[in-house]
Formats: sequence, C-alpha cells, structure tokens
Amino acid sequence: MAITLKQYWKNRDVEYAKELTPTIMANAKETVRRANLFLKRYHDATGATAPDGVNSGWRPPSVNAATKNAAKNSPHLTAQAVDLSDDVEAIDRWIASPEGLQALVDCDLYAEAPKATPRWAHLQTRAIASGKRVFNP
Repeated sequence: MAITLKQYWKNRDVEYAKELTPTIMANAKETVRRANLFLKRYHDATGATAPDGVNSGWRPPSVNAATKNAAKNSPHLTAQAVDLSDDVEAIDRWIASPEGLQALVDCDLYAEAPKATPRWAHLQTRAIASGKRVFNP
C-alpha cells in the first residue's frame, strides 16, 4: 500500500509540463518516497488496509491560486507536500500518537494539525521554522 508518482502528479506533469522543472521533479520523487515510508509505518502499526490516495500533490501556481485556502507560498508549489486521503481522520489520529510523531521524525516529515485538514492528512518535506513536526498553518 503506497502512493505512486502518477497519483501524486494527478496528470499535472502533462497538463503543466512547461512549468515542471528538474527541481520540482526531484522534489516530487523525494516527497513520494518519504510519504511511502511514513505510510508503511502507519500500516504496520495500525493494520490499516484501506487503499492510499492523493487528494493533492504538486500544484502549479494557477492551480494553487484556484485551490480554496491554499497558502500563497504552499510547499505544494515546489512538490514538497502531499495531501493524503483521510476521510475518517485515521491518519491524523495516528500522527497525534507518540508512534505517529516518531514516524514523522524518522521519515523527516512535517504535518499540518488535524483540525486544519478535515478528510485529508497534509505531509511535507519542507521544514517548518519552529521545528515542530505538527504545526498550524
């Protein structure tokens, strides 16, 4: 159970190919790699069997501007974030546990606070200035 680059791109690598840089492509691969390490830890710890899905991956500027409540400097713009489908908030609850917090550290990821991410879990590779692994946007 893992996410793929195809899921991550959501066909934007084709639709917005002119905006796709080598840095964005490398960031996307690293974001997906770390997210999959995290998801493996989550699945191993919880026994979850639900398929993994991506609500949002890389967002070109025009897509980010049209995305409700998206930050103007979102790490999605540089392919340093992924929003995982989490309809029942199971991933968010696990992130709040000691084991989930340790998984964020071990996978070198940061997560938006669950109250800010209803029905999805936001993970990012870009560090937060405060250094907190779970942060309020």
